[in-house]
Amino acid sequence: MATKLLLTFAICRLIVTVGLTLDPTELLLLGVDAQLSVDPTDVKAASLDFGLLIGAQPPLAVMHPASSQDVAQFVKAAYGSNFGFTVSARGHGHSINGQAQTANGVVVQMSGSKGGSGMASGRKPPHPRVWPQERFVDVWGGELWIDVLRSTLQHGLAPKSWTDYLYLSVGGTLSNAGISGQAFNHGPQISNVHELDVVTGKGELLTCSEEQNSEMFHAVLGGLGQFGIITRARISLEPAPQRVRWIRVLYSNFSIFTSDQEYLISLHEQPASQKFDYVEGFVIVDEGLINNWRSSFFSPHNPVKISSLDPNGGVLYCLEIAKNYHESTASTVDQEVESLLKKLNFIPASVFTTDLPYVDFLDRVHKAELKLRSKGLWEVPHPWLNLFVPKSKIADFDKGVFKGILGNKTSGPILIYPINKNKWDHRSSAVTPDEDVFYLVALLRSALDNGEETHSLEYLTNQNRQILRFCDEAGITVKQYLPHYTTHQEWVDHFGNKWDRFYRLKMEFDPRHILASGQQIFTPTNMASWR
Repeated sequence: MATKLLLTFAICRLIVTVGLTLDPTELLLLGVDAQLSVDPTDVKAASLDFGLLIGAQPPLAVMHPASSQDVAQFVKAAYGSNFGFTVSARGHGHSINGQAQTANGVVVQMSGSKGGSGMASGRKPPHPRVWPQERFVDVWGGELWIDVLRSTLQHGLAPKSWTDYLYLSVGGTLSNAGISGQAFNHGPQISNVHELDVVTGKGELLTCSEEQNSEMFHAVLGGLGQFGIITRARISLEPAPQRVRWIRVLYSNFSIFTSDQEYLISLHEQPASQKFDYVEGFVIVDEGLINNWRSSFFSPHNPVKISSLDPNGGVLYCLEIAKNYHESTASTVDQEVESLLKKLNFIPASVFTTDLPYVDFLDRVHKAELKLRSKGLWEVPHPWLNLFVPKSKIADFDKGVFKGILGNKTSGPILIYPINKNKWDHRSSAVTPDEDVFYLVALLRSALDNGEETHSLEYLTNQNRQILRFCDEAGITVKQYLPHYTTHQEWVDHFGNKWDRFYRLKMEFDPRHILASGQQIFTPTNMASWR
C-alpha cells in the first residue's frame, strides 16, 4: 500500500509538471508486481540515449517487464486509455536521435530488467533457451547480443550475423537491420530470424514467422519499432569457431580498394575455405585515427605514418578482413589466407595480422569503449551519420566527401564496406539502395568540448548536413541507416515504394500511433480525435 501511495504521489507530481490531463490511477493499473517505476534514477536513464543530441526527455514512468504478457497488458491498457499516452521500448539506450525516448508517455525498459529497481517482485525476463539440434536460440527482446553469445557458446554454437558492438539489444538491432562484416555472406541480422513474438500497438501478442502472421513478421524486421515491440526472437545459429585470424591491409588508391572489397564479397557462395568470413574497411584521413581507435594492430613505439605509405599525404583506405577457424584446422588457415591475399592489390608490406579467440574478436569494440570511458570520452555527443551508398556512386562519394568535405580531420572512425543486396529480404521494412551491391559508410564521430572547432558538435552536425546536401546535388541516392528525419515527406521519400505498405500496416497494428513516437514518423493520436 505504501508503494502505491508513493507511486500515485510521484505520478501526480509528474503530471502537474508536464501539464498532462492523465488520471494517475490509470498508470497505477498498468503496473504488475511493482514493475512501474518513477524512481529518479530510472527516469533519468530513460530520458537520455547514447547520441546525447536530443535534450533530456523524462518519461512519466519506466516499466520493467518480466514477460511478453506484461508488455501486452501494459500496451493494451495504454491503447484503451481515455486520455492516451505513448509507449517507447528501450533496449540498451544506444540510439542516436532520441528514437527510444518519450516525454509524454512511459518507457518500457526491455534491457537491464534482471535486477533493476523496477523488479522488486523478483520476477525476471526469461533467459536465452538454446535448441542445439535445431540450431536456433529463443531470446528475450531486451537481451544483449553479448549475452546471447555467451549462452550459445555453451553449446558450441553462435549466431551467424553480428553488429560491431555487442552491447545492443536483440529487439533494437532487429528493428533496424543489424549489420557488420558478416553481412555480405549471411545477410543482416534480420535475415537470420526464424520467429518473433510481437506486442502490437493494440496490446495484442502475436507470434509471427514466414508461415504465421507473415506480413507482420516482415514488417517488424527493420520496422523501426512502428508496428510492435519485439519480446522474443528465434535466432539462427551455426557451429562457433574457436579462433580468428584478423588482418588489415592498406591502400592509397580508392578504386583498387573498392575493387578488392567487391571481389571478396563476390565469393559469398564459395566454400568456407575459399573466402573470408568478415569484410569491412575504414577511411584514414589523418594519422591520429590509424594509431588510435581500434588500433591494437599498430605498435605505439612504431606508429604508422600516412606520409610513409602515400607520398602525397592523401587519404588512405584500410581493408579489414577476418578468417574464422577451429583449432583442429589451424594447420590450413595460413594457406587459405595466403591464397586469398595473393589476389588482392594492397600496398606491399602493409599487412598487419593478429590472431585471437573468436569471442575477443566479436567483442573488440567493447575494449575500445572501456578505454574511452577511462578517458571520459564515451559519454559525449555522437553526431553519427550512417549511409547506404549505391556502388555506382561510391567513387563520387569518395571524391566529394573523403577527399573533399572532411578535410584532414575526422573526430572518429569512418567505416566503409560493400554489402550484397541479395542477402536482404525485400519484404522487410529495411530500406536499401536499388543496386545489387551497395556500401555502408558510417561516420562515427564524437563531439568534444576541447576548444577545437572541428571537434565541436555544431561543426560536425553542420558537416553532416553538408554531406547530405552534396549527395542530393550530386545525384547520389543514399539511404540513411538508423534513419533520422523530422518531416513527413522526408520519411515518405526514405521508404519510397515501401511507404504505402508501411503506412497501411501502421494503421492496422498501431492505429493510435502510440509506439516508438521518438522516431517522429507518425504523430500520436489523442483520444478526442481518435473517437
